[in-house]
Amino acid sequence: MIGVSVGMSDPRNVAHNKKVKQEKEHQDAGAKAKKTKKATAADHSHAVESTPAVAKVEAVPGELEKSEAVLSKLKEMEFHSRANIETLAGLTLTIDDELKQKEFSEPIGALYSAQDSFHTKIAALIESYQAKCESLKPST
Repeated sequence: MIGVSVGMSDPRNVAHNKKVKQEKEHQDAGAKAKKTKKATAADHSHAVESTPAVAKVEAVPGELEKSEAVLSKLKEMEFHSRANIETLAGLTLTIDDELKQKEFSEPIGALYSAQDSFHTKIAALIESYQAKCESLKPST
C-alpha cells in the first residue's frame, strides 16, 4: 500500500461511514425542503402584517428554495466525492498489493490526495452555504 497520509485511518471505512451519514443528511434535507415549502405557503395565506425578516425573504421570491436546491446539489457532489475516495482506496490496494504495479502507486496516490482535498473544500462550502440557507428562512 502506498504512503498517502491524509489523516484518516482506513479510507474505505471512513468513506463508508461518511457515505451512510451523508445519505441520511440528504434524505433529511429533502424532507426539510418539503416542509419549508408547505410552511411558506401557510405563512403567506395567514399573514396579516409582514415582519422585516419576512419582507426580506419576500423581496427576492424563491431565493430560499433556489438556495436549498443549490445546497442539495453541493451535498450530492460531496456524496460522490466520498464515493470516489472509497474507489481510489480500493484501486490503490488492487494496484499495489494484488497486481504489484508499483509504477502506478504515485499517480493514484496523487488522485487520492486531490480528491480528498476537493472533499474537504466542498464540505466546508456546504457548511457555510447551509448557514446562508438558514439565514434566509423567515423567523417565526
